[in-house]
Amino acid sequence: MTQQHPITPPPELIEDWIEIAKPEPWERPPDPNVLCTLAAQWGADKELEACCKWLPKLPPWSGEDLQRHRRPKPPSLKEQALDELDRIPTHDSEGRSVGVDVSILRRALEQLPDSLIVFPSQC
Repeated sequence: MTQQHPITPPPELIEDWIEIAKPEPWERPPDPNVLCTLAAQWGADKELEACCKWLPKLPPWSGEDLQRHRRPKPPSLKEQALDELDRIPTHDSEGRSVGVDVSILRRALEQLPDSLIVFPSQC
């Protein structure tokens, strides 16, 4: 009997991935890009879980610190909008105003609660 690698997905999970990756179940085979992405994410999450169990033994880090660092949340739509405001030119190369004032937009965005803003992948 051959030994399996410790990070080997169970057959049921692979079957689930195949169903998820089918663009239309009756038309085409599963999309290999989707399958590869799902497998890579699953393997990376398994590796991260193992690191989080091991790391607390080595202060000052904790498993939670590692997880936040290795799996940062994507910026919210609000954060992305505020970043885009910084890209709008408000002055020319000589420092003169070009007539664009984004301060009202910035204040309005800053007042929005982050919890009500969806990530682009949720749109």
